[in-house]
Amino acid sequence: MLTFTPLLGPLRVEFSDPVTLDQVRTENSALQPGGRFKPTECIAQQKVALIIPFRHRDEHLKYWLYYLHPILQRQQLDYGIYVINQDGEDTFNRAKLLNIGYAEALKEYDYDCFVFSDVDLIPMDDRNFYKCYNKPRHLSVSMDKFGFRLPYTQYFGGVSSLSKEQYLKINGFPNNYWGWGGEDDDIFNRVTSKGMSISRPDGIIGKCRMIRHERDKQNDPNPQRFDRIAHTRETMASDGINSLTYNVVKIEKDQLFTKITVDVGKP
Repeated sequence: MLTFTPLLGPLRVEFSDPVTLDQVRTENSALQPGGRFKPTECIAQQKVALIIPFRHRDEHLKYWLYYLHPILQRQQLDYGIYVINQDGEDTFNRAKLLNIGYAEALKEYDYDCFVFSDVDLIPMDDRNFYKCYNKPRHLSVSMDKFGFRLPYTQYFGGVSSLSKEQYLKINGFPNNYWGWGGEDDDIFNRVTSKGMSISRPDGIIGKCRMIRHERDKQNDPNPQRFDRIAHTRETMASDGINSLTYNVVKIEKDQLFTKITVDVGKP
């Protein structure tokens, strides 16, 4: 007899009670090392790599793992979690870390779907499937930070999914957005310039909560972002997964995730 755990629908997401990694490990004993899971009762439709750009966010990561692992397992996904940790204290580069996550995950398994998620965003409904669709998918469509409304039509930030095919079609993400802001709009421009449109869950299913925090050091607004966004079409063929360079400093396999510390270079 098959024993699927049904989806629950709307979820209560709170950040007031402390969470420890040991607690999350105990509650997720079915995981393989590196934060890997595969359903035993069926063959998953997709192999999903979840990529988290990261630096100095251990507190947020605990909550993310606490909430996401059970959701992903109820969604019957064959998945792995990759925390891509930027080494050093130079200016943060989110989109480059996402590219690195894509490249590193494929060294381990033949993933065909990639979910790119900020570590401070938790879905409030497990019917919001963390998988790929026939169009690039924006998953965090109504965040509490924006009053559960989409801030603007082209918004593609927070959590998104692209199939391997969609990702390669846009040459991945830009590598030259240093500091906060701009890379999401560049990715949106890449998608639309290749004749694709964005799909989204409805505003109820797509609800997310953000863990409040101060902006990280060395992640100040990028002054060049508006100029770069205006030139996506000219730059995307040469700036992306095909021009990605980095060095892996360390790979750590936890039961809950694979943490890859990388040197991304400097602006």
